[in-house]
Amino acid sequence: MVGACTKIRPVVAGIGELLWDILPGGENLGGAPINFAYMIAAMGGVGIPVSTVGDDERGHRALAELAHTGLSVECISTITGPPTGTVDARIDDEGVASYSFPDDVAWDHLLINEPAHLLKKSLRAICFGTLAQRYAANRRTLRSYLDTLNPECIRVCDLNLRQHFYSKETLLFCLHCCTVLKINDEELEVLAKMMSLSGNTPEQLSRLISEFDLDMAALTRGGRGSIIMTRDCFASHPGYGATPVDTIGAGDSFTAAVVLGLLHGRELAEISSVANRLAAYVCTQSGAMVRIPPHYRYQ
Repeated sequence: MVGACTKIRPVVAGIGELLWDILPGGENLGGAPINFAYMIAAMGGVGIPVSTVGDDERGHRALAELAHTGLSVECISTITGPPTGTVDARIDDEGVASYSFPDDVAWDHLLINEPAHLLKKSLRAICFGTLAQRYAANRRTLRSYLDTLNPECIRVCDLNLRQHFYSKETLLFCLHCCTVLKINDEELEVLAKMMSLSGNTPEQLSRLISEFDLDMAALTRGGRGSIIMTRDCFASHPGYGATPVDTIGAGDSFTAAVVLGLLHGRELAEISSVANRLAAYVCTQSGAMVRIPPHYRYQ
């Protein structure tokens, strides 16, 4: 683990898709890397979103809304042509969200601007996923950026498998590039099939850690809690049994809590408890960018 005093605000980035969740009640700003960056800031770190929006009304509104939350928008580039990303989000009777993504939007043309390049000097961790890599050009952009980071920067892959926007090539790229893997139980089933992983869940996670030289694998199991593993430690948590309003942003908040726990040098059991508690709270709220009461932070 990387040690740090909790009074120090580590700089952490989320890189990838920025989009508007189109819900029956309106539009909410989101995208997993953006939700992650917001949660880092809400939990006491410095969260920086790195993405691309269109030069349109939704793009301008996204920048204004993020700035209003206190996040820096310097590392979000604006391009003409492709529109700012959107996603049709549907919430079922149990509060679980499903998504449908239109093609060829602004974040499919990820542009790393000068502030984002300068950010690399101070980054302690970065989170990325598979969705922003649905086009090969973005994967090349992401690889180039990750390759030039400080070797001590924690590289977190939150797989975030959506629709058909992933392949074995993309999954292997992510596994080879990351030091921390965050995955849910459904995604582990996909990985297990693709990678011929046998055994029970801890055995499959252990094999991923070993084969891809990971520092940590974190598995979320919806309302059933999580499993977090390193080479030497194991923490299982049953979850907090929240009745969800919706699940949007719950996984991103879990990932943010895990990353901050690592950067603050906390024990795995505490990281597991804080991450599950935060995710359960986010499930009881509408949307992802919710206010986080101070007692949900690391104390």
